[in-house]
Amino acid sequence: MQHTYLRYECADAFSLTCSSGSTPSVPHSSSILAFLGGSCRNTQSKQSTRKNQGHNANFPILSVAGSQLIGYDLRRGEPLLKIGHREILSGGVGTGRALNSSQIVCLDVSEVSDGDDQGVKVATGWVDGSVRVFHLEPSEMSRFTSSSSSEDATINGLVHSLINGQGPNFLGNSAEFACKEPLVLNGHGSSPAQMVTFDKTGIVGRLASGGADGVVILWDVIAETGLFRLLGHRGPVTGIVFIRPNPISSSGVDGLVTSGSDGLVKVWDLNGQCCIQTLTGHRGNVGCLDCSIVSPPGESDEGGDEKTVANVKWRLITGCADGQVRVWSVQNHKESMVDSKAELEMQDTEKSKNDSTHPASDDDVFRYIGSLQPPANLNLSTASSNNEGVASIHFHPNSRYVGVCRANDRVIEIYAARSEVEAQKKRRRRLCRRREKKNVLASTVDIGSAKKRGLLDDPDSDEEHHGEIEKADGKSNNTSLLELSHDAIKAMDEFEYRGTIRAAQKIRGFAFAPIQERGGGIRVVLALATNALEVHSLPTPSKHALGVPVSSAKVSTLDMYGHPTGIRSVALSSDDSMACTVSKNMAKVWNVANRSCLRSLAVAHSGKSASASYYCLCTAFLPGNTHVVIGTREGHLILMDVASGDTVFTEVNAHDGAIWSLDLHRPTPNQDSMSLVTGSADKSVKYWSIESQKDESRHPMLVHARTLQMSDDVMCVRFSHSTDPTKRLIFVASLDSTIKVFFDD
Repeated sequence: MQHTYLRYECADAFSLTCSSGSTPSVPHSSSILAFLGGSCRNTQSKQSTRKNQGHNANFPILSVAGSQLIGYDLRRGEPLLKIGHREILSGGVGTGRALNSSQIVCLDVSEVSDGDDQGVKVATGWVDGSVRVFHLEPSEMSRFTSSSSSEDATINGLVHSLINGQGPNFLGNSAEFACKEPLVLNGHGSSPAQMVTFDKTGIVGRLASGGADGVVILWDVIAETGLFRLLGHRGPVTGIVFIRPNPISSSGVDGLVTSGSDGLVKVWDLNGQCCIQTLTGHRGNVGCLDCSIVSPPGESDEGGDEKTVANVKWRLITGCADGQVRVWSVQNHKESMVDSKAELEMQDTEKSKNDSTHPASDDDVFRYIGSLQPPANLNLSTASSNNEGVASIHFHPNSRYVGVCRANDRVIEIYAARSEVEAQKKRRRRLCRRREKKNVLASTVDIGSAKKRGLLDDPDSDEEHHGEIEKADGKSNNTSLLELSHDAIKAMDEFEYRGTIRAAQKIRGFAFAPIQERGGGIRVVLALATNALEVHSLPTPSKHALGVPVSSAKVSTLDMYGHPTGIRSVALSSDDSMACTVSKNMAKVWNVANRSCLRSLAVAHSGKSASASYYCLCTAFLPGNTHVVIGTREGHLILMDVASGDTVFTEVNAHDGAIWSLDLHRPTPNQDSMSLVTGSADKSVKYWSIESQKDESRHPMLVHARTLQMSDDVMCVRFSHSTDPTKRLIFVASLDSTIKVFFDD
């Protein structure tokens, strides 16, 4: 017997700007934002990429939004494209599984320029364990990366396998939509695919995915097949990155670095399909990682000879639940040696002491060089202390900056890479201060007494702060994180704290824009927990204040296409062309045909400040579809003009409690009057007549007609559809689990 509820399936979903895993079924991922274009990184030649990263470049950004990917134009603040997938199962329509049968966890983007296969590939990991790869043709990409003056840029809607494409459809003109089937890769079973990463080191078509079961799978996207599995993690995989430290040398490693919630970071040799190093010592889950060739300003990476390629600086940065941001080096350990003879002797002395207790293996690919720490005197939010775990780490596409975001925080820490000359200067200054402190301690008579810090003491508190943390790391991690020599170049010698980016709400993810602003600044796009995107600009420090942290400026906010909190009610217009949705202090009017937001209305009293906002619970369109009526938790009834967005009438304290429901009695051929009925938590049902105001605006207003007292809180009220006034009924559902029926008259 066929069940009737299987005849309906989800056709589309909207009102979601960005989403991140907040439930056990949808795990959190650090990769929920990606730019379409300018994502090339870690390649040995970046000339072609940097030519496209001018000041006028316009790259759409893709955001994970439930079971879809939504692309936005950040300049105009409008959605450009939508990517989804409808599963074609046996039986077709009526199977009960539809667009939102699963949700996207993560994504990654890669540009393809290999022969005939050109365009952009978008890989997505889903909760059902599948990996779907969407391919965007160059002709399709030109519609979204063109300037705003182009006619093609006004076309809205690129959908993969969402509509049938045969004849007209309810989404508008079918010619605006590209209907193609994505590449579906199944290998993780029912475990969610938590991380997907394309190989951007020079090998085209390689894709790695990590699941919640701890399995890492390497795929060949061009051949549409899986290559092999990598088993070693005992928990969900949280980060994946490809590395090729020396691709032109026979001793170079074609590797993959993965992190997991088991606290391990593993380095894999893809040629041998084995683990060649395990980075232990993290005190908790390793939530994210990123690796790139550090390219400070002034250092050219345009050469491609063997000497230049062999001397590039690869840096791996891992974020752990203990709050530490650890930096690992792939460079030769001899690069940390000093040039002067006296310093060489001092370093040999220190190494002879350390080697006896902390032996290091020469076969290790990565070496620990310290951790990144903001200045000790920096006033960050309480959530960005070291007690909070690190949620996201990303390198800028030009590899000159790195951003760190902690869990449940509103702040992103930005670090800039120093040049080799500046790093050596910073190291020499640190060693000089250390020798001066040793000389002062040696000349002190009472060496055993504790020294108190005064106003005239050395102000280099951040150096001591970093040293104490690194020393604590060395003690707690046994031989995993070696106790660093004081003469070696440390992480804070190579990176400087550039500034902070403060968001209005908690950050769920971020991505660097692949463009460079005029003056050398950078832009960062933030995905907030309030279903919104924010764009921030971080300028470069002035010449007179080099080394001083700078603060970001908010460029724009994209919050029109999503509610900040849960939607409490939905109402359709009489012709089904518009929909009104309400949530906390916000009402939005949508175009049903193309899912665009026509108006975003802030619900507040017209005579009060914006801080006196109301919590919306129910809504309905008035006849004519020019106004909406909204019931609030505070007991007010508000009438708003859809065209202007203004509040035209407010019935203050219409009820003494929250208005949970309302319904309209529309005029009939025998009766021209319009009425409204409301049910509230004050145990009453009130009737309201809709009349016109006596001023020039002629906006509608509400006049109280009569009250029906109930014995319990009213949760829902509805009019019957009878056209005979003598047979019209009203149904009242109350909190005592009863439904009472009354005659309307």
